[in-house]
Amino acid sequence: AAYEISPEGVPADLLFESRKAWDNVVDTARAHGLRNSQISVLAPTGTISFLMDCDTTGVEPDIALVKYKWLVGGGMIKIVNQSIDEALTRLGYDEGQRNEIQAYIDETDTIEGAPHIQDEHLPVFDCAFKAKNGTRTIHYMGHLRMMGAVQPFISGAISKTVNMPHEATVEDVEEVYMEGWKMGLKAIAIYRDGSKRQQALTTSKESDSKKAHTSDDSTEEKAAEPVAASVPTATVAPNAAAPRRRRLSDERRAVTHRFSVASHKGYITVGLYDDGTPGEIFITMNKEGSVISGLMDAFATSTSIALQYGVPLQVLVNKFVHMRFEPSGFTNNPNIRMAKSIIDYVFRWMALKFLSPEAQQRVGVNLETKSLEEVDTNEDTPAPVAKTKEDEGEQVKMFAANMKVAVDEVKKETTVDLNSLTMTFDNTSDAPACDTCGSIMVRNAACYKCLNCGATSGCS
Repeated sequence: AAYEISPEGVPADLLFESRKAWDNVVDTARAHGLRNSQISVLAPTGTISFLMDCDTTGVEPDIALVKYKWLVGGGMIKIVNQSIDEALTRLGYDEGQRNEIQAYIDETDTIEGAPHIQDEHLPVFDCAFKAKNGTRTIHYMGHLRMMGAVQPFISGAISKTVNMPHEATVEDVEEVYMEGWKMGLKAIAIYRDGSKRQQALTTSKESDSKKAHTSDDSTEEKAAEPVAASVPTATVAPNAAAPRRRRLSDERRAVTHRFSVASHKGYITVGLYDDGTPGEIFITMNKEGSVISGLMDAFATSTSIALQYGVPLQVLVNKFVHMRFEPSGFTNNPNIRMAKSIIDYVFRWMALKFLSPEAQQRVGVNLETKSLEEVDTNEDTPAPVAKTKEDEGEQVKMFAANMKVAVDEVKKETTVDLNSLTMTFDNTSDAPACDTCGSIMVRNAACYKCLNCGATSGCS
C-alpha cells in the first residue's frame, strides 16, 4: 500500500521514508513475528446499538423481543424489537396475521402462544433470555458456537456475552471456558442471570433485582479484559449489611468556639456524644447570606453526616487540613497562628480539641506551654522561720540555689515555647517543586521560594 501512494505532491524524502519504514516492518516480522498486533476485532456494541437504533449488532443476539431499559434519572422505557415484522413477512405471514402476532407480543412480552405462529418458526425468535411469560431461550453453548464460527475471520477477540441462567453451576461455567478454549476463542465474557443487584435492561417492568436480566452493555471492554474477571458467580444477599447512622440524642452536650481568619469571624459548634466524641458540627459565619456562609453550612452538614456514619475524625482531619484558598491569614488562636483557609482552621481546631498531641503536631497545631509569669512559685507553702543567724544564712543560700534552678528551668521551657511559635508550618511538607529548576521549594511567608535558583511562587 505504501508503494501505491501517488508521488504527486509528496516530498520525495517523505515518500522514501514511508516505504522504507514498512519494508522494515515486513522484514522484522518475517524474522521475529508480531506480538500484540490486531487487524480486526468485534468491539462492544451494546450502547452503540441503542445510538444507531439497531435491534442488535455484531454477533450478539437480542436480550428479548420486549425489554425494559431503566433510566439513570428515574423511569424506564419499553423497547420492542423492530425486526419482528420483517421476519414474519419473510416467513410468509400476511399483514393481518402479522398485526395479530404483534399485538399479542405487545400484551404478553413473548411470541410463544401467539395466534397463527407455527412451532417450527419459534427458534427464529429465540433470544438470550427467557421472556417474562415464555420458556424458550438460546442455550449458552449456542453463544459459544456462534463465536467459534466467527473467530477464524477475526484477528483479535470478540466482545460477546455468554449469557447463562441463574441456575448455572460452577461446573457449567468451567465447561464454557474449556469448550471456548477448544474452539480457539481469544476471550470469553460470562454473565450469570441475577448476579447483579441492579441491571440496565430487564425483561420485566418490575424493578425487583431477582427478576432482572442483563444487557449486552455488560460486555463493554470485555474483549480486552482477563477472562477470569468476567465471571460473576454469586448473587448479592438480599439482607446484606447496610451502613448504620449513629444519631445524637435530642439533648446533647456541645462545645462552641469563636474564631477569626483574616478578619472573617465565625463560630464553630460541635455536638458531642455521651462519650465525649464529636457527632456533628455547625459553622456559622458573621455575614449571613454570603457565599462563604452558605458553603460552610453545607460543608458542616456533610461532615456531620460523615461523623455519624462512623468516618474517623482523624481521616477527615488528614484530608482537609492545609487546604489553601481565600480567605486565609492570621487567626486569633495562639495554637493556630495562621490558617490557609477556613476549612484548614476548622479541622486543625477539631484536632486540637479531640485528637492526641502527636496527631495535633502532625497537622501544625502549636501547644501552648507555660510562660515566665505562669511558673509555680509555691506561694501557698509557708517558708521556714530562721531561729539563728546561722539558720538565716543557710536559708538564704538554699533560696538562692533554688531560684537559680527555677530560673534555668523556666529559661529552658521558654526557649522551647518561643521556637515553637515559628513552627506553625513545616517548611517543605506541602511545598511544590520549582517550575524553573525542579528543586523542592520552601515556605516564604504565604508563598514559596527556591533555595537553588532563587525563583518564587509570587512573593518578592
